[in-house]
Amino acid sequence: MKRALTLLSFGAMLAFASTQLLANGNAENGKQKAATCFACHGVDGNAVDPQYPRLAGQYNTYLQHVLHEYKDGQRNNPIMKGMVATLSDQDIEDVAAYFSSLPTKLDTLQGHIGGDK
Repeated sequence: MKRALTLLSFGAMLAFASTQLLANGNAENGKQKAATCFACHGVDGNAVDPQYPRLAGQYNTYLQHVLHEYKDGQRNNPIMKGMVATLSDQDIEDVAAYFSSLPTKLDTLQGHIGGDK
């Protein structure tokens, strides 16, 4: 009985923890919601200026994670904090779905890491 309760508790915890991983955004909605992102990151997510990250082709969950970190202050960037301040969790999922669905043009990190020439 004790083992069954332990397994049931573990299963419930696992199901709860995986909810975020299973969350799917809508890429079409994300494209509309990401309109302000295009100025720096490009419509296709492949920023031309190396000071801005290329978002196209990044992992969906990574993009969500980073956007949440900007929103809650774990990452300190005043511009990004302002950009994500009004985004809901669904907005973040949608924006991440959009950028992760795009083909990347980043085949190397040369010139895209601070200090590279």
